[in-house]
Amino acid sequence: MADHTDPFSPPGVEWTPVSPRLIGVRLVSAGISALVIAVVVLVAAAVSGWAPLWLGLLVPALGMAFAVLVVRSRVRAWGYAEREEDLLVRRGVLFRSLTVVPYGRMQYVDVNAGPLDRLFGVSAVQLHTASAATDATIPGLVPAEAARLRDRLTALGQVQLAGL
Repeated sequence: MADHTDPFSPPGVEWTPVSPRLIGVRLVSAGISALVIAVVVLVAAAVSGWAPLWLGLLVPALGMAFAVLVVRSRVRAWGYAEREEDLLVRRGVLFRSLTVVPYGRMQYVDVNAGPLDRLFGVSAVQLHTASAATDATIPGLVPAEAARLRDRLTALGQVQLAGL
């Protein structure tokens, strides 16, 4: 009989979720984008005097409504799991993705935080490997967890490289 396990949730793996603070970051970012689009539409409608152009305000309004509906589930879909030989990173709701990063392939680890990230108290850890196809990013980590993960991954990468 065929094995019907979920390829995005290997058995025995305990996933660590990202911080729910990432929801706020993503919603504020979507709000800023919607506001910029709304201002452009308002200016274009006021300058041109063409009444139907005001309907363009529906675009940012619908975009923001869509963001409010999907951001929570998209953030909850992010997760990572540290195993003996590799790090698993999963994401996506509609289009799911599971990236397996062997510790021995890691070249360096970045920790990033933009202005909104810092405002909400989150960072992102980005893993760079010998192959760009296996690079991975874990957003929405509280700074202490991002620092811990950076140090752990760096140490594990050095151990794995020394064993080659």
